Amino acid sequence: MSTERSAADWGLFLLLSACWASAFAMTKVAVDGLPASLIIPGRLISAAVILWVVMLVRGERLPPFSDRASWLAILGMGTVGTAVPFYVITLGQKSIDSSLAALLISAAPLFTAVLAHLRFEDERITQTKVLGLVVGFAGVALLLGPDALSGFDVQLGAQLFVLVGAFCYAVNSIIARGAPRLPPIVLPVGFLSVAAISSLPMIAITDWNEVSAGTPQLLCVLGLGAISTAFAGILLMHLVARTSATFIALTGYVIPVMSAVLGYFLFRETQSWNALAAFLLILAGVWLSQRRARRAR
Repeated sequence: MSTERSAADWGLFLLLSACWASAFAMTKVAVDGLPASLIIPGRLISAAVILWVVMLVRGERLPPFSDRASWLAILGMGTVGTAVPFYVITLGQKSIDSSLAALLISAAPLFTAVLAHLRFEDERITQTKVLGLVVGFAGVALLLGPDALSGFDVQLGAQLFVLVGAFCYAVNSIIARGAPRLPPIVLPVGFLSVAAISSLPMIAITDWNEVSAGTPQLLCVLGLGAISTAFAGILLMHLVARTSATFIALTGYVIPVMSAVLGYFLFRETQSWNALAAFLLILAGVWLSQRRARRAR
């Protein structure tokens, strides 16, 4: 696989980051009336239904059950890569601040780089790549500020849950990179259907006294399914076919930047001057981690 990154690669990368970043804004609206035990299944079920309709209209279908490699990828991405991290991160965030959770989740690119180094010959770790990953992580830490470290020495179990979720996202990138090449919509239909089915038990533990949703909340759950999950899943598979697992994982550094921008325009959330320095560090980290790719031209 070529290490050169084209303008189209970067465009898909930024669009995927924007789709995933939008989830934070829509979740902020959705939780004001809906518990996570309904938001997560609602998001996954709506995404799966939307993609099923699109796939059938396009005349495509899931691979036959005899295609074991494809179905192992579908099951892996649906459970370990989607349902498990959604659940454990939500569980962890009940006991720790969201800023600390975001910092822990930002370890996903680091996990991905190590796993990709072990799994793929064309994704070996280099000094420049390590420097870029560390600089990017430092930028995320600066963006979140010292409050992210408050409570770092307590609630270790909750932190471990979030770290497990970050590791699952890394595993998801590795599975996607190694999966058999299928039409871009087919693999997301499969793994989101598996994830949706896996999330159904969450509905059974819902405290219905917490439910007071109106139209904005319901629309945001639909938006989470359509934009942050279904469309993002298709973009992910396009990017997987063109680039590397480590490159895709760098979205974990760009998402906080885009979330901050969306927060400003949608909710008038302001950022300090530290945020500007953090943005520059994150961009520098992403650039450094891909510097070798640029030199390979």
